[in-house]
Amino acid sequence: MMYVNINNKKYSLKTLQLLTGKKDVDINNIPEHLLLIAEAVDQPDQLPYLIERITSLKINDKEKFRFALIRIQIDSELHMNEDIQKNQKQLYVAQVIEKLVYGDILLETPKENEDEEEEYYNKQYQEAHDVC
Repeated sequence: MMYVNINNKKYSLKTLQLLTGKKDVDINNIPEHLLLIAEAVDQPDQLPYLIERITSLKINDKEKFRFALIRIQIDSELHMNEDIQKNQKQLYVAQVIEKLVYGDILLETPKENEDEEEEYYNKQYQEAHDVC
């Protein structure tokens, strides 16, 4: 995986590409709010420490920002079998941020009943721990 340094911080080029929606990323022109989200996606365990900064973001184009979060979610789902733990964490980060900013998750699929939901989360938990 390729990384780039911006303002003395290391970011995954793939994450920056997903957030900007461009394969050819101009690393000198990435908005600060996307760098903050990239930091959270690249280091999911840092999310609790970034919450205040994320919730206080001034986002000019909320629709474009939501698409950035959705791209992270889609990519995480598409690559879930490659690295379950990493992709589950990145998916969770993007969903938490979307929920904080928008109040809901656009791609969330409602479960038919609580038993199915509990079974789903138990299976995800077990799969994540089987990897370890």
